[in-house]
Amino acid sequence: MKKIFTIFVLLLVILAIFAVFQGKKRINAASDNQETVLLEIPKGSSAAKVSQILQEKGVWKDGLAFKVRNKMDKPSLKAGWYEIPPRQTLEQIFALLASGKNAVRKVTIPEGRASWEIPAYLKKAFPDLNEDRWNKLVQDPKFAQSLGVDANSLEGYLLPDTYPFAIDANEETIIRQMVAANLKLRDEMKGKPNSKWTTLGSWHKVLTLASVVEEETGKPDERFLIAGVFHNRLEIGMPLGADPTVRFIFRNLTGPIYKSQLNSDSPYNTRKFKGLMPGPISNPGRKAIEAALFPADTKALYFVAKDDGSGTHFFSNTLTDHNKFKDVAAKNRGE
Repeated sequence: MKKIFTIFVLLLVILAIFAVFQGKKRINAASDNQETVLLEIPKGSSAAKVSQILQEKGVWKDGLAFKVRNKMDKPSLKAGWYEIPPRQTLEQIFALLASGKNAVRKVTIPEGRASWEIPAYLKKAFPDLNEDRWNKLVQDPKFAQSLGVDANSLEGYLLPDTYPFAIDANEETIIRQMVAANLKLRDEMKGKPNSKWTTLGSWHKVLTLASVVEEETGKPDERFLIAGVFHNRLEIGMPLGADPTVRFIFRNLTGPIYKSQLNSDSPYNTRKFKGLMPGPISNPGRKAIEAALFPADTKALYFVAKDDGSGTHFFSNTLTDHNKFKDVAAKNRGE
């Protein structure tokens, strides 16, 4: 009898060891998905609901193993969107769902784009983005004020950068994120000594000037010189004379500028009116903003594109020299 009991206990031990071994094997198995799967864990989801979602998405079909693993340390699974890579263990899946690191779509917004140009870049990652709603939000003064922007429009406040936007981001959340980045840069720049912040008078005017600098050159080294020219012109009451401001009025971003456009009575026409425009004409990047705040120390009042394929400009202190350089540029164009 004692021998039978011993054998029985031994069998129980073996079965227990086998059960533990199989349990670990099931828990440490690789997930069922062969490709990255995007899924959403809704707010308030129980562990059972999470398990159901994983099964429905073909990520983890072993509900019992999930239940056992969950009871081992009861991780706090957070709501949100997640991208589950292929061949993940349960431990890796639990770690991801407990991290709260939502799935994102990275989008690069280039420097110097007007607000209405930005949706074209966003729609590659967010094809359902509504351009009309985007434009209405950008031009809504109340919305701007709710974001801490004292302006009638968010033009200029959508900081160009590479952003990790949440997978379920919409027009409003994207704008909020871009404006927050702009205001963070504002706070960083405001504390720097020897800037032209006081001369310009406000962050809005800094962005306004920076947007013109951004549009006038694609050469980073020239931005500070061009900013210096504009500061010189502002100081003596000379019009900025920047064609990009006229283009902004008519959304004429390429091609010729017509005389009728140059005669526009819009306050954005710096070919006609002195001082800064009412607001930015595009969304300047960090380097253009730095140039507006820390311009080169120059006496130049004029610049003209060389038109020699270099993308650079001639700078001059006098109108006489400026006109000479204009002739050189014309020759470079073959005129």
